[in-house]
Amino acid sequence: MKTLDVITIGRSSVDLYGAQVGGRLEDMGSFQKYIGGSPCNMAAGTARLGLKSALITRVGDEHMGRFIREELAREGVDVRGVKTDPQRLTALVLLGIRDDSQFPLIFYRENCADMALCEDDIDPSFIAEARAVVATGTHLSHSRTEAAVLKALYLARESGAQTALDIDYRPNLWGLSGHGDGENRFIASAAVTAKLQSTLHLFDLIVGTEEEFHIAGGSTDTVAALRAVRAVSGAVLVCKRGAAGAVAFTGAIPDKLEDGETGPGFPIEVFNVLGAGDGFMSGLLKGWLDGESWPVALKYANACGAFAVSRHGCTPAYPSLEEMNYFLSRGVREKALRKDAALEQVHWATNRHGDWSTMRVFAFDHRMQMEAMDGATPEKIGAFKLLCLEAAKSVQAGRPGYGILCDGRLGRQALYAAAGSGLWIGRPVEWPGSRPLELEPEIGPDYGGLSEWPLEQVVKVLCFCHPDDPPETRAEQEATVTRLFHACRRNRLEMLLEIIPSKVGPVEDDTSARLIRRFYEIGIYPDWWKLEPFTSAVAWEKACAAITENDPHVRGIVVLGLDAPADQLAESFALAARHDLVRGFAVGRTIFADAARRWLRGEIGDAEAIAAMVARYQGLCQVWDSARAQNGAGA
Repeated sequence: MKTLDVITIGRSSVDLYGAQVGGRLEDMGSFQKYIGGSPCNMAAGTARLGLKSALITRVGDEHMGRFIREELAREGVDVRGVKTDPQRLTALVLLGIRDDSQFPLIFYRENCADMALCEDDIDPSFIAEARAVVATGTHLSHSRTEAAVLKALYLARESGAQTALDIDYRPNLWGLSGHGDGENRFIASAAVTAKLQSTLHLFDLIVGTEEEFHIAGGSTDTVAALRAVRAVSGAVLVCKRGAAGAVAFTGAIPDKLEDGETGPGFPIEVFNVLGAGDGFMSGLLKGWLDGESWPVALKYANACGAFAVSRHGCTPAYPSLEEMNYFLSRGVREKALRKDAALEQVHWATNRHGDWSTMRVFAFDHRMQMEAMDGATPEKIGAFKLLCLEAAKSVQAGRPGYGILCDGRLGRQALYAAAGSGLWIGRPVEWPGSRPLELEPEIGPDYGGLSEWPLEQVVKVLCFCHPDDPPETRAEQEATVTRLFHACRRNRLEMLLEIIPSKVGPVEDDTSARLIRRFYEIGIYPDWWKLEPFTSAVAWEKACAAITENDPHVRGIVVLGLDAPADQLAESFALAARHDLVRGFAVGRTIFADAARRWLRGEIGDAEAIAAMVARYQGLCQVWDSARAQNGAGA
């Protein structure tokens, strides 16, 4: 049995994408960081479409190399074939979007890690796991990497796997032009043509643009070039023709390109052509490996290519399988796909990273409550929050499903120390106790402070609101939450919306549900909800229904504690755990309040405070896990 659908092999890099659009690369003021390189993009793109994908490449033994490895793993790509090179740096690419046809880019690939890929990096048993191996043209440009690719191809064919080539022609990566010519897609070269043609017989599928087939076939007449490729290879040839669509040829090449097999195209606005080919290839591989007809495979490919050309970045633009199916069933509603709110919500929600199906969150983001304690100073509160983090990490013990809520004003050092710990990290933005809602000054009047946040931090906002709020209060709070929501998306940050109506007015079984529906009505789609511990099963049913009817892809709900005693929390956990949408809890004062008061007064030391919080946090985790287990769900 094959355990992998596809292994891609070759380039891997970090793409530093200019955030500004419509200017020169010289004038870019900031960059977004993504994984890049055609094989890397295709591995992630096919994983998003549900294939079991893997990548063979090399990365440096540094931060960028670790980023590629970690990001691929988060995308669901098997990274056993990603080797760490102890001597070379990970490749970088700087890219910009000048307009719909110009895309300046610079490859930083001098003696880079992936160009040191060698035959020893190719494990026969790993190759044997795959149904298909996909190579790209750049790694045929150097004798060492060519040997590695050829070994992988021969092993693939011996193990019964199919093979594919994305010609992926970059003239300057073949040494045909200078560093400043990264945008160039075609320079004729008899030497490159000869090198490519010496390998074409090894493939079952060959994919390229018209210009790429020109280099593979040695002619700038596309039909003649395809016929030259056909003369040395029996592969299915797929020729990408930009706005004219793509054509597949399974046999002899006809006189007209239009006589090949085609799939439906999509009339969309072209925003960014970079990475479109890798998105196209991901969709094509999905159809090919699923055994679909070529028109269907080309439909998938064209759809994935359409997503890519309509969004910023390469891999981040590619769709999930659910998103692609949604798009194919619904059709084009807005030609600028990135401006289609419904489609973008599906894209965002179905491509989030991480499994947070269980949430045991220690919340010590409290500011006002700690500041009111005897002996409290900002410095002491900050030091105590470091103890809270130590308690959280002690209970977590490196396991998944644990998290913290910590602020960036009094708890800054704890917040920074939590980075990379494996904990889910939520960070509040509301000014404590504010109503109408105001945000912490660090967020800034334009909410630009969020641009400084690490991507692993989740924006948490608490809104004291009620369905019967005066119209002016409602309007002011909704405007703040709306602006915050869009700032979160713009900065690629998840958002947790906490609502507490009981502090504002009387609550009924439908109070929270009415608030939830109102937020969705105005276009707010939080990744997380944080809700009060309802005492009624009906209240939970109504709240969960309000969420799932509007956002079936929501991360889930966490239950807040409101300083309730442990026995009362146990009752609320038992009720909440009956609902799969409730992922866990986010509780604070029940865990830390007593230890904080005693520690701030100097009655106990660090170790005793940590031990007391560990005991309470661990106890709540056990209560939640037990409640969940009793309702038929495992932790």
